[in-house]
Amino acid sequence: MGVEHPVTVRFYEPPEDLAQFFTSFYCAEIQPAGPDPVADRLHPEWSGLRIFSGAKPTSRISGQPTLSDADVVVTGPSSMPLHFSIGSTRIWSVGFLPLGWATFVGQPANRFANTVNNARSTSAFSHFVPLAEKLLNGGTCGGGADPDAPFPIMENFFRNEAPRFGNGEPRILAIHAALIEPELPNVSEMAERCGVHPRTLERLCLRHFGFSPKLLLRRQRFMRSLTRFMLNPSLGWAGAIDSLYVDQSHFVRDCHDFLGMPPSAYAALDHPILAAFMRERKRVLGSPVQTLDPPR
Repeated sequence: MGVEHPVTVRFYEPPEDLAQFFTSFYCAEIQPAGPDPVADRLHPEWSGLRIFSGAKPTSRISGQPTLSDADVVVTGPSSMPLHFSIGSTRIWSVGFLPLGWATFVGQPANRFANTVNNARSTSAFSHFVPLAEKLLNGGTCGGGADPDAPFPIMENFFRNEAPRFGNGEPRILAIHAALIEPELPNVSEMAERCGVHPRTLERLCLRHFGFSPKLLLRRQRFMRSLTRFMLNPSLGWAGAIDSLYVDQSHFVRDCHDFLGMPPSAYAALDHPILAAFMRERKRVLGSPVQTLDPPR
């Protein structure tokens, strides 16, 4: 058993007029049990903005530079785990759905795939710094008199202040809806369902989702399996793997690709932060991870 680290997290579902852009807003308090930072890893997900008051994380995705000493951090869509360690801190976070990235970032998603970025020094994300300043100078979370106080600040920023980069590609929602279909077996069927040529699908997925349609389908299949296991380890891997896997060795190869290790090694790890977040997210929002959220 690992050491228990006090983690509190409060998820908030964006209001109806913003729901199509975001997975969720949340605020969290992390207090390591001892003097050392607590370490964990995030599974593959969509993009996100995180603002830290207190200790700043040390973060890295395999093959990319380590980011440390940044209090306003944007991660691009990922197909590999994000390793991080952090001390006592408060976090405010915004999760972007693909339409939200297209609308509020407006950059090719594949340019920032599997990256961790300091928004204060990266021009593509500098327009989020004013939100960070509002939260750092007045947002409350956890022990504050009003634990919901940060969320109207976030809503107002994205509703009235954040620049918007066009109205978004209308086919994003169709592609997103196809991706979450559990029985969608291949790219050809996905393209047919979305009413586009496979080459057009490839271009749209790279620009707005960060990866090729083939990799996105693999990631969805893998995340369905991983989520089942993490929420109910008693299933074992054999009981958790998705029906679209040919066999268990097929799943093991994906586990190496998406988590960088075999399933047995991953199961042996403690997840002091991620496990708490997944349980609370499922309780409040009905979905334990970003990648399984439907378009709205």
